[in-house]
Amino acid sequence: MTEPGVAEPLRIGNASGFYGDRFDAVREMLTGGPLDVLTGDYLAELTMLILGRDRLKDPRLGYAKTFLRQLEEGLGLAVERGVKIVANAGGLNPAGLADAVRELGERVGVPVRVAHVEGDDVAGRGWGEGVLTANAYLGGAGIAECLRAGAEVVVTGRVTDAALVTGPAAAHFGWAPDDYDRLAGAVVAGHVLECGTQATGGNYAFFGEHDVRRPGFPLAEIYADGSAVITKHPGTGGAVTVGTVTAQLLYETGGPRYLGPDVTARLDSVRLTQDGPDRVRIGGVRGEAPPSTLKVGLTRMGGWRNEVVFVLTGLDIDAKAALVRGQFEDALERAGRRPAQVRWTLARTDHADAGVQEEASALLRLVVRDPDPEAVGRAVSGAAVELALASCPGFHVTAPPGRGSPYGVFAAEYVAAAEVPQVAVLPDGRRVEIPAAEVIVADGSPLVGELPVPLAPGPTRRAPLGAVAGARSGDKGGSANVGVWVRSDAAWRWLAHELTVERVRQLLPETAELVVERHVLGNLRALNFTVQGLLGEGVASQARFDPQAKALGEWLRSRHLEIPEVLL
Repeated sequence: MTEPGVAEPLRIGNASGFYGDRFDAVREMLTGGPLDVLTGDYLAELTMLILGRDRLKDPRLGYAKTFLRQLEEGLGLAVERGVKIVANAGGLNPAGLADAVRELGERVGVPVRVAHVEGDDVAGRGWGEGVLTANAYLGGAGIAECLRAGAEVVVTGRVTDAALVTGPAAAHFGWAPDDYDRLAGAVVAGHVLECGTQATGGNYAFFGEHDVRRPGFPLAEIYADGSAVITKHPGTGGAVTVGTVTAQLLYETGGPRYLGPDVTARLDSVRLTQDGPDRVRIGGVRGEAPPSTLKVGLTRMGGWRNEVVFVLTGLDIDAKAALVRGQFEDALERAGRRPAQVRWTLARTDHADAGVQEEASALLRLVVRDPDPEAVGRAVSGAAVELALASCPGFHVTAPPGRGSPYGVFAAEYVAAAEVPQVAVLPDGRRVEIPAAEVIVADGSPLVGELPVPLAPGPTRRAPLGAVAGARSGDKGGSANVGVWVRSDAAWRWLAHELTVERVRQLLPETAELVVERHVLGNLRALNFTVQGLLGEGVASQARFDPQAKALGEWLRSRHLEIPEVLL
């Protein structure tokens, strides 16, 4: 319910958190309750690589085709209900998608005013050999220009995920480019919405507390002062709580300053309050000037990769692993085609005296990489197959070895914002260049969060961290982040002093030799850790078992340490 004396909020929903999300979400959001704007996030670092390969096959492609199929029904519903659609599904070809939406509208009898935003493609700027895509992360100003011109559908290429919210909000409320606090509030709301059902109980640490079999998609009620309420349509599954919103706020973030092309949002200023069932209010958000540079995501083909998983069962697992590894290494040496990178890992998933054969088995994983497909193809698959009758007892593999496949890598660079001409192409075809944000020297001093008074000493018990703390983790290029939060002041007084960088390195041995940074977000009772280089050259390179670090937080929660009994 709108507060007395406050203008009606702008209701912005989300129907996609990634390319491949639930197909019927568009219809669900358009028919489930009141809505003003429906957004969809289709682009991730890996998606840009996929779209780049699509475009190589057919220059007319390069956009998220699923979006068009969703609009076959959704377009008529949106126009009928007066809901504007804003999506970054344009990918590498926003103009092509805009044309396709117009053609779709004519075909289904729903003529619609379509606009698009371009200028993010900076591939021609000399990024080195092998670059497949190079796209700058634009802000929401181009989207706002399109909406002010009467667009009913706006499609973009690479914009920040939060721009899908800041653009409509700025257009609706008439915010100026230097309304930093208001814009920062919209950025925070946009960050909560961008991953869809992760804000309503999906991938939530305390999932047993809610019915999350089919969580509904979130929406934000944005107010003129930049504050917001996160909620969902009545009757949809999942839950919106301070916990689910906190978890999403920590996802794929770094320090307290959340940099973006529209504004720098201060995550350490965010305050969350439960505002009723399935309603969480976001307030107090402070903003600072945006940086003078834009992030550029580069994708390139990294080479060729192959993988073989050997199953080792029963007794003498270490000896069996040593035998298989030695035999395989000998075979590669005899073939004279050893790949440039050869990596072995042994996952001890086996249990003693197991009642199920799978529970008696460990997995020995071999991953090889090389610029030459032949080096990871027959030379590897042949060596694995030849061990079938000549290796350890019980020898078998999880799948027949293949020929190998190409893999991609992601890198982030930066370019001056003034050098990237963002252009809004309006429904009537006019092209409006969007000026870069005014460069203001912002306060770049480090933000050191204030620590609470330590919890009084008392008896402890060895237990998993997850008994008292939630976590959410994800990827940013080759780095990973793990956000950890608790739900009481007493637990915060313990966590803030216990979970240091050194303790994280002890609990997650993979991070021991890497740069780990800790950021304190006291208003959220949260700590956010960034682990540099854990994911190699990004998700597409598949550098580790969990290439996007999605479960890194759950691994941390499963680790045991001494926890005060008063918290348990």
